[in-house]
Amino acid sequence: MTTPSEVVDAAAPLGSRTSHYDYELPEERIAQHAIEPRDASRMLVVDRATGALTHRTFRDVLDLIPAGDAIVVNTTRVFRARLLGHRESGGPAEILLLRPVDDTHYEAMIHPGGKLRPGRIVTIAPGFTVEIVDTTPRHTRIVRLHTTGPALDAIEQHGHVPLPPYIERADESGDTARYQTVYANQYGSVAAPTAGLHFTPELLAGLEAKGVERVEVLLHVGPGTFRPIADDDPALHVMHEEWCEVTTDAAARLNTIRARGNKLWVVGTTGVRTLETAADEHGVVHPFRGETNLFLRPPYTFRAVDHLITNFHLPKSTLIMLVAAFAGYDLTMHAYRTAVADQYRFYSYGDAMCLL
Repeated sequence: MTTPSEVVDAAAPLGSRTSHYDYELPEERIAQHAIEPRDASRMLVVDRATGALTHRTFRDVLDLIPAGDAIVVNTTRVFRARLLGHRESGGPAEILLLRPVDDTHYEAMIHPGGKLRPGRIVTIAPGFTVEIVDTTPRHTRIVRLHTTGPALDAIEQHGHVPLPPYIERADESGDTARYQTVYANQYGSVAAPTAGLHFTPELLAGLEAKGVERVEVLLHVGPGTFRPIADDDPALHVMHEEWCEVTTDAAARLNTIRARGNKLWVVGTTGVRTLETAADEHGVVHPFRGETNLFLRPPYTFRAVDHLITNFHLPKSTLIMLVAAFAGYDLTMHAYRTAVADQYRFYSYGDAMCLL
């Protein structure tokens, strides 16, 4: 028997329900390792005006972006946020640090949650323990790091690269550099802004020599970006806050570039959310420093983004909805089906898509 909610869902415009963003992806298409060199990854170029799809290589962005335009990059740096240790009983425990509260306290996700109540201790290494202090309203924990030296030093020495769960392997030595953009310089993310992973120093130098500007913004990526949408009505989903910044200098440069008729090529959904948080209804970007929980989904009119470079995202995620808001639902899902059929590599270490 059909329920009333199913009747409503069936009549809902395409792109308005979470279930509309599902797609079939063979498991072997999920990239488990990055390819070298970085800019050798494939890139699906999507022309929003004509609907045309073109298969290119990422280094071809050098040909696509004209002189006078700008790429906008997120300079956040991933820290070794995944701590593996053991409980007082001897059982294994995992702590994913999300953001610092102060020098020794962090908000964190923990496993197993039921066995790590406030007051419990997890040993990470000799001289490095984590005390569970409190539970937050969103069911994360506040933890205190007990270390013999600076907490950040202990994290970098004993922590692991926080690879996403769909990369089904332990982190390796190569991930330390590879799961990081070459321009990362501000410590604070638990996940990489993965569209930027394709850039090499040589490609950036080529763009600069051509006359393409580079403007830096900042968003520290938290797990909320990737949190599944639990309800079929996306309007009921609440994004976790993420800290972002557009400096006075960056805002002025962005506005100057667009005022003279040039375009902004935003690298990654994190950069998009940062600019759209900072821009007003006229498309003017203002200096901004603070938290954003902006959830971009259809219908949405973009204020400060002309072109988007991104990776391929999980089904039914907030990120694929952002792409659909930018390119249109039908074209986005057509591009995804084409990428699957043409055996593109998906997710963090996968291939790219450029939306013109």
